[in-house]
Amino acid sequence: MSTSFKPGQKYPTPTPGFGDRVFYETLHRQRPDSLMAKEWCLAYGVLSTKEASKLTKGSSSGGKSTKRASGGSASKSRLKAKVEQEAPADIGMSVGGADMVGSSAI
Repeated sequence: MSTSFKPGQKYPTPTPGFGDRVFYETLHRQRPDSLMAKEWCLAYGVLSTKEASKLTKGSSSGGKSTKRASGGSASKSRLKAKVEQEAPADIGMSVGGADMVGSSAI
């Protein structure tokens, strides 16, 4: 069986009712800037040939084109410090003697 793939396609194109395909196509329609949707649709040949070749030309940097926030370790340490400073809160979920299930008189 000879299968011709579109530019950038790595896997066979799933059927239109396949759950992942529905999710990523919908995501791509609603948020065309979504990197996750673009990568999946490109890898599975869901995009048109024109759009796929445009994306492969645009991402010919060689590596993955994922975006990372700068200063990731600094922001993690700030978050950790903030969490350590917070005091545990009493949310009133303690169970008293008469509040238990099955403790009422018959």
